[in-house]
Amino acid sequence: MDPEKIMTGISKEIEATLKALGKAKTAEEKLMHSETVKNLCESLGVFLNLMSEMVPYDEDVDDKSIPF
Repeated sequence: MDPEKIMTGISKEIEATLKALGKAKTAEEKLMHSETVKNLCESLGVFLNLMSEMVPYDEDVDDKSIPF
């Protein structure tokens, strides 16, 4: 699956969960939503790290040869 599509989906889920967190009334609901946001942000971080590691190998970004 395309990492960019996954990141977009996770970002949309984060937005939706943050909206739900804002509407939550009880402490339990707020805790549940905040844990969900935390997990989604950590998942998004995995893909951002993956993308940053892949950038040196992206031919569109760098036309120079790899020095090794």
